[in-house]
Amino acid sequence: MVEEILERLDVVKRTFQRALVIGLPAAHIGTELQARGMKVIFADSSARLAQTLGGVICDDDRLPFVDHSFDLIINVGSLDTINDLPGALVLIRRLLIPDGLMLAALVGAESFSSLKSVIMKAEDDRVSAHIHPQIDVRTAGDLMARAGLTLPVADSDLLRLNYSSLERLIADIRDLGGSNIMSGKLTSLRREVYNDIHSLFRDHSGPDAKFAESVTLLYLCAWAPHPDQPKPARRGSGQVSLSTTLSGDSRRSDN
Repeated sequence: MVEEILERLDVVKRTFQRALVIGLPAAHIGTELQARGMKVIFADSSARLAQTLGGVICDDDRLPFVDHSFDLIINVGSLDTINDLPGALVLIRRLLIPDGLMLAALVGAESFSSLKSVIMKAEDDRVSAHIHPQIDVRTAGDLMARAGLTLPVADSDLLRLNYSSLERLIADIRDLGGSNIMSGKLTSLRREVYNDIHSLFRDHSGPDAKFAESVTLLYLCAWAPHPDQPKPARRGSGQVSLSTTLSGDSRRSDN
């Protein structure tokens, strides 16, 4: 995710001066941004990480900075675990200067679908959530627009993984904060269910004894509003119908 975010930043033909970086790989990103001549401020809900980086301890949806403090905000890996994602996006818009840029990466919906299927089959009629809910790419785009961010773009990439151990897969999910973090009563896996999951894990492994899993990575890009930004055409202002355009393309392809 860090590599992808930095590549996307390099495509932007702008010079940024003051960046806010949030997320576990903040140190790596910060080093890269400082090499590009930026002043970098770190913030994270992890006290240990924030203190190590000399940053601010805070939740992503409660960033304690004044409006228009940054021209670049980067968040990697934490937007999907906060209480108020719409509120966090609104706050990001407020913290950005006009025409400031937000780049973010997070784990999206449809991640760990193979493990979820195995757990549901093992639990049968007593299914409960063990991996916290995630948003899909369409919802992410809608939320950025609702937050007042302009020119929003949300896209996804699929990361394919192979595991020889159920314990390693579960450990990876826990390490990224992906286990169920919802409030309320949580239902632990019963021993017999866990044993059934183990059996299904082996049954669904390939000839190489590896269990195929996938993670959807969402990438978000949006800007704080500015009068000089390009604006979409007014709804209904088109002069040529889609059917005419398509038929024209069809005639050209026949020639």
